[in-house]
Amino acid sequence: MSNEYDVVVLGGGTGGYVAAIRASQLGMRVAVVEKDKLGGTCLHRGCIPSKALLRSAEVYHTLKNGAQYGVEAGDIGINFLRMQERKREIVSQLHKGVQHLMKQGKIDVYEGIGRIMGPSIFSPQAGAITVEYKNGESEILVPKFVLIATGSRPRTLPGLTIDKETVITSDEALELTQLPKSVLIIGGGVIGIEWASLFNDLGVEVEIVEYAERILPLEDEEISKEMARLLKKRKIKVHTGTKILPETLEYGEGAAIIKAEQNGKEIECRAERILVSVGRQANIEDIGLNNVEADVENGAIKVNEMFQTKEAHIYAIGDVIGGLQLAHVASHEGIVAVEHMAGQHPHPIDYTMVPKCTYSRPEVANVGLTGAEAKAQGYSVKTGKFNFRAIGKALVYGEYDGFVKIVVDEKTDDVLGVHMIGPHVTDLIAEGALARVLDATPWEIAHTIHPHPTLAEIMGEAALAVDGKAIHS
Repeated sequence: MSNEYDVVVLGGGTGGYVAAIRASQLGMRVAVVEKDKLGGTCLHRGCIPSKALLRSAEVYHTLKNGAQYGVEAGDIGINFLRMQERKREIVSQLHKGVQHLMKQGKIDVYEGIGRIMGPSIFSPQAGAITVEYKNGESEILVPKFVLIATGSRPRTLPGLTIDKETVITSDEALELTQLPKSVLIIGGGVIGIEWASLFNDLGVEVEIVEYAERILPLEDEEISKEMARLLKKRKIKVHTGTKILPETLEYGEGAAIIKAEQNGKEIECRAERILVSVGRQANIEDIGLNNVEADVENGAIKVNEMFQTKEAHIYAIGDVIGGLQLAHVASHEGIVAVEHMAGQHPHPIDYTMVPKCTYSRPEVANVGLTGAEAKAQGYSVKTGKFNFRAIGKALVYGEYDGFVKIVVDEKTDDVLGVHMIGPHVTDLIAEGALARVLDATPWEIAHTIHPHPTLAEIMGEAALAVDGKAIHS
């Protein structure tokens, strides 16, 4: 049959299409089923469009403050529609690139909704895929292996309906045609902080409500405190340890009003728009999981270290398995999964080696364990910390808030974690990730000659600081 494949990938997002390319490289016959557009959330509603807008906001901020660089730019204005147009141009270019990669890899792409079937006349084992098209027609694909990579969507809170006009998620925020005067952001995690930074740089009044006791609650505590300090310096209101009260949303005087509880007291928050940023939930409904032996726990598909479900020929990766919801994680999971299908012996992913980034101003990045996490796991730790204020290139840039902290195992001298806040740290963290992979020591990082003047010098200084030997402190 022409519709027989070695592997069918459900979902053409970053994890799915990367897995498809790797499977093609391994000589497998591959199909991808995607109901929307190749590239998925990351390319169309996440990583790329949001960073395009963040870059526009960064340029505006720099131009507004040009006088400190000796650049008199005159009247500076915001053409928000042009910002959105530039965002769409970047997304379109990358989308065409993904389509080209599919053709280059001879990967068949089915534009429809895919569902997994149980055992049938088409296949004695569960795993045949029905593809339903917009015109109501359908066809069946028969693969040896299935890879579920259907991604996730924004969550909301009980009693808080997303109306896509006043109460929005990041999906709708990316499609705004004009800037609101004020925004209340519910959730102070990565996505919430990025949007807070972006809106603030574009002149929008921003308020953040976070349920946890600190913003960026998964970061090193010192990083969270520094980010909170810098946001408040930018006149962004931040409420932590604060719970949104359900069913309290109302509208009045051109604003949405909602009540929250903080330290046992009720407070009222109002803004022109409410952006709900409280995490994402897996897209596992209506994909045929009820037809196969696949366990679901806490809204995510359970898999082993090779990403197999209970049915060994059905794999799942990315946001649907409830781990780190990051595009680069999904990509690597997809590669491991298809290499395992092909009979190779890939290494399981060590998630402590995954770099995680927040693209706000300043940026935040980390890899590995915080000091608190390391101590909780029984390590005896030592740390080195170095401030960007002492780095020449940071002063040249005019962005010198923040620091780098390195967490080290006192017994073995191996680097356990690297934590950063400051200019371009989402690029600098790659050195920390390599240090984790290689079990590097502070001595090895410090004796790697970092060119001067660069921001990367801070890694060498922080490594020296672990043993009190930093040169410029």
